[in-house]
Amino acid sequence: MLPTRTAAASPFRPLRLVAALTLGLGLQGVALASPATDIAELKKALAAMKSDYDKRIGALETQLHDTQAQLAKAQAANAAPPVAAASAPAPVVAEAPAPAPVAAVDTGAVAPTGEASGGATAFNPQISLILSGTYAHTSQDPGQARITGFALPPGAAIGAGTRGFSLAESELALAANIDPWLAGNINLSITGDDTISAEEAFITTTALPDGFVLKAGRFFSGVGYLNSQHSHTWDFVDNPIAYQAMLGTQYADDGVQLHWLAPTDQYMEFGLEAGRGRGFPGDNSSRNAAGMTAFTFHTGGDIGDSISWRGGLSLLQASASAQTLTEDAFGQLDATALFNGRTRVIVADGVMKWAPNGNATHTYFKLQGEFLQSRRSGTLSEIAGGPLALRQVQSGGYVQGVWQFMPMWRAGLRTERLDPGSSNWALAPGLSDNFHPTKNSLMVDFSESEFARIRLQYAQDRTRQGFVDNQWLLQYQTALGAHGAHAY
Repeated sequence: MLPTRTAAASPFRPLRLVAALTLGLGLQGVALASPATDIAELKKALAAMKSDYDKRIGALETQLHDTQAQLAKAQAANAAPPVAAASAPAPVVAEAPAPAPVAAVDTGAVAPTGEASGGATAFNPQISLILSGTYAHTSQDPGQARITGFALPPGAAIGAGTRGFSLAESELALAANIDPWLAGNINLSITGDDTISAEEAFITTTALPDGFVLKAGRFFSGVGYLNSQHSHTWDFVDNPIAYQAMLGTQYADDGVQLHWLAPTDQYMEFGLEAGRGRGFPGDNSSRNAAGMTAFTFHTGGDIGDSISWRGGLSLLQASASAQTLTEDAFGQLDATALFNGRTRVIVADGVMKWAPNGNATHTYFKLQGEFLQSRRSGTLSEIAGGPLALRQVQSGGYVQGVWQFMPMWRAGLRTERLDPGSSNWALAPGLSDNFHPTKNSLMVDFSESEFARIRLQYAQDRTRQGFVDNQWLLQYQTALGAHGAHAY
């Protein structure tokens, strides 16, 4: 039997034990030394990052200080422009100093020293376009429309307009802030006969204290309720006949207007106007004094959560010199004369709106009405005779209601009546002067969205004695672009 080798007999065993103990102690030393080394390295990295961060903050602060200094120099230069720039034919808006350039405010960018502030996008107005068209079917010739007993300038805009299809009044509007104190607005009226005119063009203040707002330029007068509203906001296709007979359909003037909103819980607004007198009942005469003055007062409030209201009283006075007027002498013939004097128009208006809990999304009802009284005094020079004193008081008004009975659908009814009063200038005084022009209208419209509306309106017009005009009007209206909110 061969002898057996045991572990104790190996000569290398002691060496293996020594090596194993040495390796174990070495690894333990490495394990104990590694955390201390890592902490030291981390502290060193954090110190380097803090030093770099402090350097970057210091550089940014220096850059900000330099930029502010450059901006202050540019503003100081703009605040005192050279005389040559002030006399240049460039628009006033482009040359006016701007303490805070619009481009810098809007974009956060700062123009380099010597570069004009603003740039290509500094003037960026809101632009809106109202497109409107109509189809009219009438039983009487619109060209022969008259309001019996009421003297109007030749070519006054009354009646249903043009038969058949036509482009109604469309409106192109541009509006923008000029600087921190002024804003500008222009509304161009585009009619179906390819005429373009400035319906409104004005500047208005934006930062007067204590609720004051000053407007200058061409604007719709604030008298009454409907007069200041653009035609695309009307609830019916046409304006009431009282406006046609006493305010030339819609009174606009060139002048100034001051509004004051009282700082009270009850809504109260006062207005003063002075203008050229360019529209009827004025005559657009050249004069140094104001040809039109007006005073307006409106107040309103809420009744509970579902009802709101507004009422007002206005007075407009206009002067005329050798103003040509034509009156339908009670359906028989036209009497033409020249008027010298003044006309006062008093307007009382009121409107009430109801919507469940103030939410008009599904249904609402609006009731409105206005009463106008015209007082004309002066002299009248008839073509066939000499001048005579004229004292004339005429009145009229309307009441209308509009009901949105379901989303997107509305129906409305309007009734109107005029009183021609007594007149001493008709060429045929023997004819009946007890005729009172009237008109009743019914409409229904559908708004696919807040930007598009289709309206069907039927009206029975009895404004000319001896004639009844049955009018069917179909209208579309669309709005494109950024359009401002409408008044109450």
